[in-house]
Amino acid sequence: MKSGLMFQCSAGCCEDSHASMQQVHQCIERCHMPLAQAQSLVTSELEKFQDRLTRCTMHCNDKAKDSIDAGSKEPQVKRQLESCVTKCVDDHMNLIPTMTRKMKESLSSMGK
Repeated sequence: MKSGLMFQCSAGCCEDSHASMQQVHQCIERCHMPLAQAQSLVTSELEKFQDRLTRCTMHCNDKAKDSIDAGSKEPQVKRQLESCVTKCVDDHMNLIPTMTRKMKESLSSMGK
């Protein structure tokens, strides 16, 4: 539901002079439900994406710590860490188009 339709729906709820305050409130909540669901879906997808990226960079940190513990020199470990984190970012940048398509599909199926 587009936001304009949501506001028209909400305004319609207020026009019923026979409705109680609670009925009007419930009506307005129903009007806002599609927007709330859409926001929830987008937030969830972005959180999953961020969690995956965080796990990837944590793995890089673990590998760097292991290298230090194994006696590798700091400059070498720093390069290894930068390379690993760069790969995480590149890999996750490549996931964005698929994530965007998935969200668009989910959002358009909500409106039906």
